[in-house]
This record gives sequence, C-alpha cells and structure tokens, in this order.
Amino acid sequence: MSIIDFLSEVNVVEITGDETYKPGQLGNAIDIYNESFPDVDNADIILVGCGEQRGRGFLGPASVAPELVRKHFYSLFYWHDKIKIADIGNIKQGATYNDTVAALQTVIEELTALGKTTIVIGGSQDLTLSQYNACKNAKQQVEMTGVDAIIDMDMESPFRNDNFLMELFTSEPNYIKHYNHLGFQSYLVHPGMLQTLDKLKFDFFRVGHVKEDMEEIEPAIRNSHIFSFDISAIANAYAPANQLTPNGFNGEEACILMQYAGMSSNMQSIGIFGYNPQHDKDELTAKQISHMLWYTIDGRHRRLKEASFDQLEHFNEYQMAFAEIETTFLQSKKTSRWWMLLPDKTFIPCSYKDYLTASHNEIPERWFRAQQR
Repeated sequence: MSIIDFLSEVNVVEITGDETYKPGQLGNAIDIYNESFPDVDNADIILVGCGEQRGRGFLGPASVAPELVRKHFYSLFYWHDKIKIADIGNIKQGATYNDTVAALQTVIEELTALGKTTIVIGGSQDLTLSQYNACKNAKQQVEMTGVDAIIDMDMESPFRNDNFLMELFTSEPNYIKHYNHLGFQSYLVHPGMLQTLDKLKFDFFRVGHVKEDMEEIEPAIRNSHIFSFDISAIANAYAPANQLTPNGFNGEEACILMQYAGMSSNMQSIGIFGYNPQHDKDELTAKQISHMLWYTIDGRHRRLKEASFDQLEHFNEYQMAFAEIETTFLQSKKTSRWWMLLPDKTFIPCSYKDYLTASHNEIPERWFRAQQR
C-alpha cells in the first residue's frame, strides 16, 4: 500500500464554493490533491487533514475542521515562493480509532523519510501520538514541544485526549529526549503534574511567562522535531471555539509560536489540534488557524537564511568562563540567534539573556537544565 490509499482528495469547490483564486493567493500556489496526487518530492511542507475526534469522546463522523481551515488558508496571499507546499488531502476515517491513528502515523513516517515537514490539521490532540510514533518506529530520539492550556495527564479521564502525554512519556522503549510544555494555565493544572514533569527534567512555562518574553521561548522550540498546538491555549476572544478558558495567548502570539516552529531546522511534524467548528463564531478560529499556518511558512522561509555550524564565518564567536566553566557562545550574523557550548562539545540553542547571564559570571538556567538532563 502507498500513502495515497489512506487519503481522500480535497474538494476545493465544496470547501470554497469556487475553485478560482486571485493571482498570488495560496490556493493558486499549493499543489492540491484534487483529481491528481501532488508531487511531494518537490514540496518542502506537506499539509494533511485528520478530523479524527473519537479520542475525545466524539463518536460521530470526522470533524470538518480541516476543510474550514483550508477555506480561509487558501485565500491568503503567498509571499514565500521559495517554499513549496503540497496539500495531500485528509486521512480517511477508519472503522476504529486505532485504524485512523495508524494511517496518520504511516503517512507522517513516509513523509519524514523523504525529508518533508508535515503539518497536521486535526482533530483532537491525542493525534500527537501519531507524530511521535512515526519517529519511534524509526528508532529516532526526538525533542517535542506542546502548547496547551492544560497538561494532558489526567488518568481519571476515560478519553485518550486527556491523558495521552502519560502514554507518551511512559511507553517502552522510549525515544523522548526532551519535552517542553508551553502556555499552561496554573489554575487548570494539578501541581503534581508539574512535579512529574520536573522529575523527568522536562521544561514547562506558564502562559504569563511565555507572553512576558516571547523571544526567550524560541530556543526551547528550535531543537524540537515535533510540535503540537492545542487551540485551548489561545484566548477565547481570538479563538471562540476554545470553550475551556477565556484566557491564553492572543492571536499574534499564537502566530509567533508557529513561526518559531517553522524556523526549527529539526522540525519534522507540526500539529494544530482541538478545533471544534460547532463551537466557533463566524469561523474566526478557522481564520486564526489559517494565519498560524501562514506564519509557519514564514518561519520556514526565515530558516533558509541560517548558516550551518561548519560555516563559522557567518557567526560571531564569544569565548568566556562562568563559575570556572569555560564555554563558547555563537551568534548568527544572519538571524541574530544564539547557541552555547556544553561540556560534551555540543551546541544548544540559547538566547541573548543567557549570554548576558554568563557574562556576569552566573550559570544560565538553560545551561544548568541541559546539564541535568
């Protein structure tokens, strides 16, 4: 079987009422699975819809979320002609939940093997397991970042969407090298969950901490292979389909996080989950997600500017010592991003604040946490 067997084509006319777009709109630039299958070899980013929502207890047909997001995404203007995009349609809903997630996993696995970045438009967030299992099958150690107002480790819930992180963290063999959780809201999270993440040496950031200094969060995303965004992390005013909480990121901040995900040279799959069109208002959440997709492409375009470490002439190099530890900081001349050297001679992403901390003879927390791991 090929991945085409797991996919249904996109009906552009059904989505938009018209299959014509203005010159320069994404609908004219994306290679869409409509009658013929896209040339994935020529694409950098692959879109795939998966409306599976039985993981959160919805036993009806697949969600129409991917179609509504496409409706607005296709109408946006295409600014990044160096980034080729293909939309390979939707994962066919299987007879069982496990059939669907296995199909999504297979598709991601094959696209990752081709060196492509897959963006999944979901569906419930437990589909993140398909992203991870695609890497697990390849026996690849991964770093992951999740964006969510809550931490899905509720073992009292019967729904996989509420506890998939526990499954992800405890499965054997385990290939999670590191996990970041961004945007949790303290009053929605049991303190014991944070203690569990801390014992595992994972990093977690309250929504207020992230909003306070967005640039400090970019290094946490830069090394990630998997990125999973639940729209419950976006304030209801910007994503009316979020019925969990009125608070969270605004629309621009959500776009910035997606831009950071696009900038990561390690990124293999990105998922946007939790959109329930029945709770939306004037399709504003679908529009918000379409803008987030646009910024992911913008991030991928910015990534093209970055030099590799074997081109040191494109970096400013700063050698220093803090707490009697000698290290090196690199700053990209092209993007101004920073890295710092660990004792094992590997560079990890960092920020300008980490450099300033070290210059005052203090150990940067990011360096300390990396050493703990």
